[in-house]
Amino acid sequence: MYFRDKPSEKKAYFLYIMDLIRIKDKIEHFKSENKKLFLTSSFQGYSIVLIHIISSIDKNIPIYFINTGYHFVETLTYRDNIAKLLSLNIKNVSSQIPKIQQIDSNSHLLYVSDPDYCCFINKVQPMDKLFFEYDVWINGIRKEQNEHRKTLEEIENAPNNTVRYHPLINWTKEECEDYIKTHKLPKHPLSSQGYKSIGCEPCTIKNNHTEDERGGRWNGLKKNECGLHTELIIKK
Repeated sequence: MYFRDKPSEKKAYFLYIMDLIRIKDKIEHFKSENKKLFLTSSFQGYSIVLIHIISSIDKNIPIYFINTGYHFVETLTYRDNIAKLLSLNIKNVSSQIPKIQQIDSNSHLLYVSDPDYCCFINKVQPMDKLFFEYDVWINGIRKEQNEHRKTLEEIENAPNNTVRYHPLINWTKEECEDYIKTHKLPKHPLSSQGYKSIGCEPCTIKNNHTEDERGGRWNGLKKNECGLHTELIIKK
């Protein structure tokens, strides 16, 4: 895409353009059915790709940022800078449970003693109200990110008859990198410091020792999903 001298690269570029047209057509189709759409973004490594695509199609589609209260300062700054750069309509959503109540019987914060429940109340539960307000949830998961996501398709079902739309489900990280380079988009500042996946600060470490794109999340635990893409998928 970025370098298009070889026939194989020209073919890849053609498929890339067709994919962008397909995404635009899908968005327009949803709108023609009077469906209300929203996008969620964590504003991490490759988030800028889908944000740029969707905002180029329709800037009126709101972008929700799930503010857990534990994000890196760099993520919040990056979010604000991208919002200004692309004139985005960003809305924050967060848990109604104050952090002082997010502790266990030993007064440990839940991200230490029960990270699954911490993710549930700070990421999954805040989404509930959106499923009653909107019809289509757009998000940027990709099959190559982990084994679970390989099982997901472009269209899935979410709670309250909401449709999940995954426009980039078949994109590779190389294609995301190429899109960022082609459009001269800024990357998350931590991406160049060894963070391959950037979530909440207490549960994210640098990961230079594996090609696993989700590596560095919940280090030492058998966990690589927060629940947004497991608990909020309804299989029929």
